[in-house]
Amino acid sequence: MRIILFFFVFGFVLSARAELTDIESRIAEIARGYKEPAIALLKEVVNINSGTMNHDGVRQVGSVFRRELDTLGMTTRWYDMSEVDRAGHLFAESGSSGACQLLIGHLDTVFEPNSPFQNFQRDGDFATGPGVNDMKGGNVVIVYALKALLQAGVLDRGHFIVALIGDEEKSGNPKSISRRHLVEAAKRCDYALGFEIATSLSAATVARRGSSGWQLEVSGKQAHSSLIFSEDVGSGAIFEAARILNQFHAELTGEQYLTFNPGLILGGTEVRHDAGANAGTAFGKSNVVANRVVVQGGLRFISRAQLLKAREAMQRIVDDGHRPLTDATITFADGYPAMSPTEGNQRLLSILSQASEDLGYGPVEAYDPGKRGAADVSFVAPYIDAIDGLGAEGQGAHSPEESIDLNTLPMLIERAALLMYRLAQQ
Repeated sequence: MRIILFFFVFGFVLSARAELTDIESRIAEIARGYKEPAIALLKEVVNINSGTMNHDGVRQVGSVFRRELDTLGMTTRWYDMSEVDRAGHLFAESGSSGACQLLIGHLDTVFEPNSPFQNFQRDGDFATGPGVNDMKGGNVVIVYALKALLQAGVLDRGHFIVALIGDEEKSGNPKSISRRHLVEAAKRCDYALGFEIATSLSAATVARRGSSGWQLEVSGKQAHSSLIFSEDVGSGAIFEAARILNQFHAELTGEQYLTFNPGLILGGTEVRHDAGANAGTAFGKSNVVANRVVVQGGLRFISRAQLLKAREAMQRIVDDGHRPLTDATITFADGYPAMSPTEGNQRLLSILSQASEDLGYGPVEAYDPGKRGAADVSFVAPYIDAIDGLGAEGQGAHSPEESIDLNTLPMLIERAALLMYRLAQQ
């Protein structure tokens, strides 16, 4: 006798080897037929430069996706972000029944107009270009998954909000302005699906580390170097900075998912530091005790609690045990929050994995959060269950070798459409 295992997820039952319903088979069939139209749309938007600070280009890419979303009958809106020196965001919404799903992408890339990497180049089922996988390819998956639901006659059975952010690669500050509309949308929804680059077809993201900045400033007494370590001169700013950084390393290294990095250090008797540009200059002589050091760094963390614990330890190290005649201060700046692993996120992964297996693509497992950076899904994760990594399959993001496997594009559209349809029934 055949034994059927059932998973009870969000109040409905899925068979471990469930067959697709008639409507699900129809959705899958439609999605598989979108390969060439999807590639054509991808080529169109990749060939428009949309480096974050190329505001006109970001708006042009937004106009292309707005055209596509308008044809779906969605209500579209552009939110201008000139207040934070960014182009803006495209939002679209349809439906009011069923579970609300927030579908997250971004319009910008890291490649500004002065980059030599500008065009979509196709070689069979392989293509390169700025943003092919990060993440114009993911945006295309969103659009064509919705098209599949519309063509199958079930788009109106769900409530969808599409958020295509215009400054994901270099977000405007303060985040309370640049991410306000995204957070507001999340508070209206039940699930968030992020379409950042897929690490593989067999993995998705249920947790991402957050990022935070810190700046250390150290002072000492300037004097002739022959007097260093004396009672009147002390140890100088550079030795005190070295003490602090070494103690950071000794006490904070080794905790899972916590990393901290001093990315810039300037020290001497004349220090000019531009924190916004991550740049500066320093002047000093070997026969003069340095009187100032500035260190600019970052923290990566898996939860707010881990961040606060690390900051507390760093503050204590800075405050305690100064070398003679030195002083130091440290300041912290919030960046991207963490997307912590939760039971709700894991349940979303289970539904995705079941959909993948039902389509014949095998199970999907959680990707190691230590290998993923921060993303916009992290801003909404505190409010709703979320999953990320549903976008294009490729390699070399943020490099001139950025590529996409075009064979996987219809598969990802098919899987996303089935996931979205099943979540809409919740």
